[in-house]
Amino acid sequence: MPIMDPIKKSLAQKHRLYMKICRECGVRNAPTAVKCRKCRSKNLRWKKREVVK
Repeated sequence: MPIMDPIKKSLAQKHRLYMKICRECGVRNAPTAVKCRKCRSKNLRWKKREVVK
């Protein structure tokens, strides 16, 4: 069931695709995170994303 409303679709993409991933333990973190919430490592990367239309 695809989302047809463009506002809801952009909001869903923001929450699903824009996050940081810890390189140590692999946990998902907030986009504003500086340290990992689980292992406190500072080795974070942005989640790889490819927007599909």
